[in-house]
Amino acid sequence: MTDQIQRFLFDKTNVRGEIVTLERAYGEVLERHDYPPAVNHLLGELLAAVALLTDTVKLDGTLSIEVRGQGALALLMAESNPGGELRAIARLAEDAAIPGENADFRELVGEGQIMITLDPTDGHRYQGVVALEHDSLAGCLAAYFAQSEQLPTRLWLAADGRRAGGLLLQRMPDESQNQDVDAWERTVHLADTVKEEELLGLEPLEVLRRLYHEETVRVFDPKALRFGCTCSRERIASALMTLGAQELREVLAEQGGIDTQCHFCHSRYHFPASEVEAMLEGPEGEPPTLH
Repeated sequence: MTDQIQRFLFDKTNVRGEIVTLERAYGEVLERHDYPPAVNHLLGELLAAVALLTDTVKLDGTLSIEVRGQGALALLMAESNPGGELRAIARLAEDAAIPGENADFRELVGEGQIMITLDPTDGHRYQGVVALEHDSLAGCLAAYFAQSEQLPTRLWLAADGRRAGGLLLQRMPDESQNQDVDAWERTVHLADTVKEEELLGLEPLEVLRRLYHEETVRVFDPKALRFGCTCSRERIASALMTLGAQELREVLAEQGGIDTQCHFCHSRYHFPASEVEAMLEGPEGEPPTLH
């Protein structure tokens, strides 16, 4: 039941959907960090959302959702790829009071913006940005699709610190196959009745059966999801290069090398001074292949 995403569609309509459940991948994210419970819940919603969106856009590359706020949470970010690998982090604002267990979305993020970045393996990187004008992550993501993609899209998200789940419905622009003019309004209305405990505690097919037992739903094979970090020595080296030669050499003079770690998975990387100098002296500032 856990850690999978499943596509479905309603026959003879232009409405499609996805449903996701997460447990092990969600747990692995939380094990690597010590966040307050309210942040854990929101991070679970974000993990479910990034999995849903990645499968929706059919991207050959990575998709990330980044929430930047001015409340207790300064940053919330999750990333997914077509291989079903998920990772996520959160960062509390400096000197922020620890949010209470029942702090809601608006208390956690305050004002701010949400950015969705599509980074294809081949092609140009795309980023869409919308303001945080709704009182839930699901509402903000629906607003993104309405403004940036012009596709009516709704999400229902839930997380409790142990499991996370989500449901997405989307109305496609092609009306030629739609033989049911009320399908979108009806399927959304039924989805509005879903309970958090159903998204978190029931198998996906059972959730769909309860919601749409009077609809003709075509369900596709589920895809497995898992925690996975895309950090590498090369990517960390490239990130170090953005600091500039002066700052890197100041660190070398003080420490004799550079030690850093991935914020997502906490893997540690050590770069001796000779390697950093080779990176700085590489052609056009590009780091060489590292071993």
